[in-house]
Amino acid sequence: MALSREIYKALEAIVGKRNISENIGVLETYRSIPSQGSAHYGPSEHWTPHPQAVILPGSTDEVKNIFRICNKYGIEFKASTTFWSTMGYIGGDYAIQLDLRRMKSVEIDVKNMTAVVEPFAIGATVQAEAMKVGLNLNIPGVGCSASTLANFSSWIAFGPNSISMGQGSENILGLEWVLPNGEVMRTGSLGSGDGWFCGEGPGPSQRGLVRGIFGNAGSTGVCTKMAVRLHPWPGPADLPTRGEAPAYKADFGDNFKCYTLCYPSWEAWARSIQYFYECDVAYSGHRQFNMFGRDLKAFMLKIITNPDGQLADLEELVKDPYLQQQNESMKFDYQIIIAGYTKRDMEYKEAAVDYILEQTGGWKNEMMLEKDMHDYALLYLTRMGHKNLNFVMCGAYEGTFGLSSNVWKAIQVAEEAAARKKDWEQNHTHIAATGGESAMGSLSGIGGGGATGWEFFMNFDAYDKESVRGTCEFVDGNQELHNKYAFGPDFCRWNSDVRHMNGYNYTQEEHDAMFINAPQPWIYAYQYKIREALNPNNLCGTYLRTLDPSKIAK
Repeated sequence: MALSREIYKALEAIVGKRNISENIGVLETYRSIPSQGSAHYGPSEHWTPHPQAVILPGSTDEVKNIFRICNKYGIEFKASTTFWSTMGYIGGDYAIQLDLRRMKSVEIDVKNMTAVVEPFAIGATVQAEAMKVGLNLNIPGVGCSASTLANFSSWIAFGPNSISMGQGSENILGLEWVLPNGEVMRTGSLGSGDGWFCGEGPGPSQRGLVRGIFGNAGSTGVCTKMAVRLHPWPGPADLPTRGEAPAYKADFGDNFKCYTLCYPSWEAWARSIQYFYECDVAYSGHRQFNMFGRDLKAFMLKIITNPDGQLADLEELVKDPYLQQQNESMKFDYQIIIAGYTKRDMEYKEAAVDYILEQTGGWKNEMMLEKDMHDYALLYLTRMGHKNLNFVMCGAYEGTFGLSSNVWKAIQVAEEAAARKKDWEQNHTHIAATGGESAMGSLSGIGGGGATGWEFFMNFDAYDKESVRGTCEFVDGNQELHNKYAFGPDFCRWNSDVRHMNGYNYTQEEHDAMFINAPQPWIYAYQYKIREALNPNNLCGTYLRTLDPSKIAK
């Protein structure tokens, strides 16, 4: 159902003719797939509906007035920034899409170590401004091209740097928040007119509504401004690179070191992560480079760090005895960065790394200590543009393991999941072999409200329907592992909670069944109460997982 002329003109009056469109060509570009995984790209028909209009507000007042129009006429609305996830798109058939790209300001407060950001201020922009004055932003694992505000308030907001700086959501201070009814709420010190520096008071503190692992998925309105905590940056203000893509490198100085730490077992691997969290040594931690597969990563690293390297070199590289040895060394591994603020600080952290390795039977991978390899990995992990490399080097990928808040829990299923993937590669034609187990993820999973993210990568032809279908089937089967270990719904199925894979809406009964049978259905009942309080008309709550408490068995 198209918007009436009355409604369209009312919205146009708020933002101006240049910032609203109902052109079908424009509307079709604001559609997405109801799954996190790229297996659903290509010829698949699994798309969200197009909005009835796209509107680009430029201020908090404009967002407020748009919401009021939507409430008056019962129109669903959804605000998004960089559109990284399907949750940023509309979920209903009678809805408008707010694109917040006009709102992109960044204000750095050096004295209070904060940044006040609007929705379209991406991580790279905020980080660049912060580093100029010796400060640092925790960029979540989604990467530097995503919205800082959206990540911190509406999504997971953890990544490699969370081991030293906490989850993004832990760094939220004041909020300027347009509620679904069009009212504006200002939290913490901002709510009393005293500025952005404190999230707890003396004004209202509502940060708990946006600080969960999955946040509110944009279903309780939209934050139009947010103050985020910054941290000291121990590196130079400018990082000039050398080399050619993708083999860029940079010189950070002697107060930065990047190590690939290796262990004899998953148990030793997990125990070392716990030690690193407890002693507060690591600046960054991530199990990276496993998108190539455990059996290929040493060889692939040699290719991507060589400006003249070609994928065709792989056939000869896998015969190299030294590289074979190095590859076997990295079976249970992850990368850490240590950064010292003084020479003595650096010496302490180096000693702490060596002690943890001694206690867990671990070692530093020899190949990754080579200067070119070290400098590449250091820059790569620091700038956090790794999502792009995943796509470039692997083609289409599908994440299948999901999230766990505890690394000890995660390792229980790691080998089981890897074995299932290997069996699928060998006995089905839909997934290409990827060089062994390929799980990767952040190491921010011990304490601090963190999470361990795991993704199992697999290659497939995104424009072959059989390959797409087979990969989807594999992912669906992985849900059994999630249920078996009480992880809850698969990461890749988050967005599918809104619509069937064929693009049609779930019935209320189907939605309820998903959550009634979940390991902890009371979580969704709690979120139901939040939605009823803040979004009673349910005009932007499509992606918030909710369950009527009365439907839970007593």
